[in-house]
Amino acid sequence: MIDLRALEKNFDVITKRLQTKGVDEKILEELRILFEEYKKHKRSLEDLQAKQNSLSKLFGEYKREGKDINELKSELEENKAKIAALQDIVRQIDEKLANLALQIPNPPDPDVPVGESEDDNVVIKTVLEPKEFDFEPKEHWELGEKLGWIDFERGVKLAKSRFSVLKNEAAKLERALINFMLDHNASYGFEEVCVPFMANSATLLGTGQLPKFEDDLFKICDEDLYMIPTAEVPLTNLYRDEIIKDLSKPIKLTAYTPCFRKEAGSGGRDVRGMIRQHQFDKVELVAITRPDQSDAMLEEMVACASELLTKLGLPHRHVMLCTGDLGFSAAKTIDLEVWLPGQGKYREISSISNTRDFQARRAKIRYKDGKKNQLVHTLNGSGLAVGRTLIAIMENYQTKDGNIEIPKALESYL
Repeated sequence: MIDLRALEKNFDVITKRLQTKGVDEKILEELRILFEEYKKHKRSLEDLQAKQNSLSKLFGEYKREGKDINELKSELEENKAKIAALQDIVRQIDEKLANLALQIPNPPDPDVPVGESEDDNVVIKTVLEPKEFDFEPKEHWELGEKLGWIDFERGVKLAKSRFSVLKNEAAKLERALINFMLDHNASYGFEEVCVPFMANSATLLGTGQLPKFEDDLFKICDEDLYMIPTAEVPLTNLYRDEIIKDLSKPIKLTAYTPCFRKEAGSGGRDVRGMIRQHQFDKVELVAITRPDQSDAMLEEMVACASELLTKLGLPHRHVMLCTGDLGFSAAKTIDLEVWLPGQGKYREISSISNTRDFQARRAKIRYKDGKKNQLVHTLNGSGLAVGRTLIAIMENYQTKDGNIEIPKALESYL
């Protein structure tokens, strides 16, 4: 959640940054009005409370001196009623501000490039050169259907569109990739965790999926439970409403989970193949750090995910997202985009974000800093999206006769 005190203090600076993230000016104007009303009524309330203290003191003196207290008593009661009414107004404005704050995204870091869409993202560097094929490379769905690796029709029969069935070598390769990724992340010091694949509303509120993005979640009927959209949700919320006693070193976690998303805003994109599914596997990276550790941790997590792709021999690039393409909770995001020769383009395979204290404020995750409790910084990133990695292997390792070679890094896992 956005820091309302910081926003009130630096309203013009922060709202300019929020506007670059596409926040509606009407919401920002509503915030400004609420802040002004809050200050005005709070000031009046403090004046009335000061008056009440003075009158109470005077009332005590009158009683001790035997003076007539009836008029003073009436004034005290009248002032007390005014205080109660103003307290109610201040509480209502406070609630409106808190509810509005849940709808406002994390302001982008000052060094994030300003832009409106993914077209304005900035390529930082490219890793590995794409292979030159002496034939026209096929896309993964054509390869998958020909080899009997992917069954799209039966996925639709079992569920609906944007579900698929992996068979034979593809199913084994999916399992091998999950184990390979978890082992690799462990070598970077990330502790493996097995978490529930469902989460309650408090958990999803903590990481920012609720209330704004409820339409993209699969809800369990008659239960306060949702299918998780990513392991970031349960991993980060392991420490919800807790004070971490020792955060001298970052807490680093990794988990494999299936992920479930309605893809409500995808607008018909990637309807063919496995790029954008309602259910997909992912191995996630999450870190909880002190504020002075989070920049270095972002670099470490990017390096960890990038090395996975390098070990698999998959050409990819690092991309800094512009303000208009940043996610709701992210202050800064580095995407890793893998080369897909069948499509002839780079596609996102990992998105690694520093949310600063945005999620920590919502989830009340703090740490002991001497005698004070401070908000932590949280980071999350795909390490990697398993299905998209499978697609990348299929397209990059395809042969002229329509078969697919296996990367050497996975041989011991198969």
